[in-house]
Amino acid sequence: MSVNLKVHKPYVLYEEGDHKFVWLGLDESEHEKGILTNQYLIVDGDEGALLDAGGYFVFERVYENVKEFIKPENIKYLLFSHQDPDVIGSLNLWLDVAPNAEIYVSELWERFLPHLGFEAAGKIIDIPDQGMSIKLGKSEIKAIPAHFMHSVGNFHYYDPVSKIYFSGDLGAAVFPAGKWYLFVENFDEHVKYMEPFHRRYIVSKKAIDHWLEQIKGLDIKMIAPQHGSIFQGENVKKFIEWLKSLDKVGIDYIW
Repeated sequence: MSVNLKVHKPYVLYEEGDHKFVWLGLDESEHEKGILTNQYLIVDGDEGALLDAGGYFVFERVYENVKEFIKPENIKYLLFSHQDPDVIGSLNLWLDVAPNAEIYVSELWERFLPHLGFEAAGKIIDIPDQGMSIKLGKSEIKAIPAHFMHSVGNFHYYDPVSKIYFSGDLGAAVFPAGKWYLFVENFDEHVKYMEPFHRRYIVSKKAIDHWLEQIKGLDIKMIAPQHGSIFQGENVKKFIEWLKSLDKVGIDYIW
């Protein structure tokens, strides 16, 4: 039985003045090569930041969609949540088309990135464990610590202008072939696509509790994960409450 595969155009999640937060589209046929991934672009003025640029085989799609909103040479930052190949696999290609971009990643992963085969000198900015603020145009992006959720050196990125929180693999949903939607509508139904991943990949309940402390006080209108669907409105609160309710994850779940 053939699956009806679809190509989805980029979608602007937020736009006011010269500030945008953009979801960079999706080709459902990518499911045949690996798990579906989301990439996002933040633009402020004439500067851009690309969040989790993606693996090798999504590069062409992401590159073409980025060009609708900014010149690649104006990408100032390539921001990475962690080191997985579906996150960084296209890095070499991006350095060719966005030669002015700096790479931001946990200080734990700096020495691993050169194994992708590029000249790293002066390109990689280490994010310290406690996080940092990254200036973009007239705004800033906050790197929020999310260690062991699931990577040992893991960061999320919060845009205070749009109030969108990029959560990396947190909030990930793994859809069966032929199933996909951009926004979560029925949260209770959506849980079945999230729960196995979160039970296995988050290291411990303590990691969840620490992350919850990190986001206290943030005004979050959307949570945008690297896999799956975007949470907005009441579903933001439902997702956070659902995480709080997980009793056994990671080491307690598997052992």
